[in-house]
Amino acid sequence: MSDQGERVAPRQLLALAVPALGVLAAEPLYVLIDTAVIGHLGAVPLAGLALGGTLFTLVSSQLTFLTYGTTARTARLHGAGRRKDAVAEGAQATWLGASVGVVLLLLAQLLAVPVAELLAGPGPIADAAATWLRIALLGAPMVLITMAGNGWMRGVQDTARPLRYVLIGNGVSAVLCPLFVYPFGWGLEGSAIANLIGQTIAAALFVRALIVERAPLKPELSKMRAQLGLGRDLVLRTLAFQACFLSATSVAARTGAEAAAAHQVVWQLWTFLALVLDSLAIAAQSLVGAALGGGSAQRAKGIARQVTWYGLVFGVVLGLVFAALAGPLPALFTTDGAVLAEIPHAWWFFVFQQPVAGVVFALDGVFLGAGDAAYLRNASLLSAAVGYLPLIWLALAFGWGLAGIWTGLSVFMILRLATLLLRARSGRWAVVGATRTPATA
Repeated sequence: MSDQGERVAPRQLLALAVPALGVLAAEPLYVLIDTAVIGHLGAVPLAGLALGGTLFTLVSSQLTFLTYGTTARTARLHGAGRRKDAVAEGAQATWLGASVGVVLLLLAQLLAVPVAELLAGPGPIADAAATWLRIALLGAPMVLITMAGNGWMRGVQDTARPLRYVLIGNGVSAVLCPLFVYPFGWGLEGSAIANLIGQTIAAALFVRALIVERAPLKPELSKMRAQLGLGRDLVLRTLAFQACFLSATSVAARTGAEAAAAHQVVWQLWTFLALVLDSLAIAAQSLVGAALGGGSAQRAKGIARQVTWYGLVFGVVLGLVFAALAGPLPALFTTDGAVLAEIPHAWWFFVFQQPVAGVVFALDGVFLGAGDAAYLRNASLLSAAVGYLPLIWLALAFGWGLAGIWTGLSVFMILRLATLLLRARSGRWAVVGATRTPATA
């Protein structure tokens, strides 16, 4: 990245990043609230939420191309002055998400119990996870519609409406969750029902936005197939992430309820901060895609350099903040002394990763905006195979506990940092044009 290129005005970057931060933070913030509510029921329900929530994330995250792939395609079209075509891409992504969501809904009812038992072993943790998951995945179509809506709106540089829609849905969920869990007496199931209601409200708002745009809404199989082509690389990339993250949760669950619960607390904070840092990447994705769609590789490179430095600074700040909160913050999520005793074994890995994560997530956004999905796929698979997965399962074999699990995550992030910096310096990712064909990926 020695070529500095053209910089974007910080105000323009923040105008996209700040609302995107709200969208990105809304879901993990809700999960943190959910974790705090369920945490006071005891270690087993919290461990069940940890496993069920990880499985839910595994399923939905395999389809993040509905967000990131749609943003990459629509941003280039928007940069080329073709807004109507950009919104039409969003309509096709919405149809695709709804269709796949129905399939996932049906599969969840059949597979929730055997999958949970495979990962945690038969017992109360698996039972709790399967019960939560069956209810939560009734909302799969709504989750995927929301992903598609976020994707096309980011592509046309509209991050304000998605923020409103997601805040409304998650706000309703946050109010209903403690009511359903305690006064209604529904326990862990109440948390899943509250989540389902919020997802339905948000999806309805995104569908309404498409109708208001007056873009073509008829399903077009050719466009859906093209979206799946880009989605293939993003699915494989996400699969590498989820194989790692699911392995970590599984190993923690097999270590014991206290370790699984402690991992859930620290992992949800890690996820929350990852998405806070990712807000800059969302802005970069939209701006880089528009710059390349408009024919300016120089501007795209300047944005890449700028957002990378911002990510590093924000990562350092977040690391310092959460180092200071190491004592009081975990107690907000659980009062179980055994769980609190396990948390420090993961906490300091989480803190020291933040500067690395700031750069990694920023560059992810740059390359996603450029449609450089094939490189991201290869880098992620390599980092998972060499770094994270071997250490995770060695941690189980040798009884290293949470320290071993989080050492694996740290190696994974460092390997990703190295591969992304090499790609950034090469400049080969900056391919101009309203579309990026597989041949240039």
